[in-house]
Amino acid sequence: MDKIRSERDKELSLMQHLGELRSRLMVASFGVLITTTLAFFFAKDIILLLEAPAHLGKPLQIISPTEGFTTYMRVSLFTGIALAMPIILYEIYAYVDPALRPGERRFLLTLGPFVLLLFVGGMAFCYFLLLPNAINFLFTFGSDVFVASPRASEYISFVTTFILGVGLVFEMPVVIFAITRIGLVKRSWLAKQRRYVVLFVFIAGAIITPTPDPFNQTLVAVPMYLLFELGLLLARFGGGPRRAT
Repeated sequence: MDKIRSERDKELSLMQHLGELRSRLMVASFGVLITTTLAFFFAKDIILLLEAPAHLGKPLQIISPTEGFTTYMRVSLFTGIALAMPIILYEIYAYVDPALRPGERRFLLTLGPFVLLLFVGGMAFCYFLLLPNAINFLFTFGSDVFVASPRASEYISFVTTFILGVGLVFEMPVVIFAITRIGLVKRSWLAKQRRYVVLFVFIAGAIITPTPDPFNQTLVAVPMYLLFELGLLLARFGGGPRRAT
């Protein structure tokens, strides 16, 4: 009888967790829906903002009948997800909160604002510094035989992917702080890997940057290395692995 009761308790607990997860996902989805709807009314301005680094002097072209509408919807969705990110992160935190120890709870609450700040900073760095140089190089390469007339869907996809990728790269200090804080790796070991990190960031810069010229690769590689050093600095002040409380 006790075994049957235990199995029923486990099943009930699982159903409760799944029910709460569904509720959290619904709230996050509803938040994305609202922000995406609001972003749709400003999609034109956002598209013009994304076009600005190209300095085309003319609108992006569309080829298929639905391309204009789908491009508006894609931009609205990406913007909506970005605007709803605080809601999404809160719902994730609220779901795992009951299972956290007090120290873990403080750790996540402290880390949250830095995650958002670095992500936004990375996107801004890409838009204002990296993107104009990359677009200029790509559109002027072979200009004696080509005429730049980018397609709307492909250009917007390229720009948003590039901006998002650099935004994620800027999370490096938080990742380093987190993995040293939980004891996955030691800060002293990471500090000894600087020569390999230098090689890695230049390789990563060549992969992330859509241009083969060393100038744009360096623009990506140098900030990445500085972010690595910032992560080591945060790890030093953050102390060693956290202790269970």
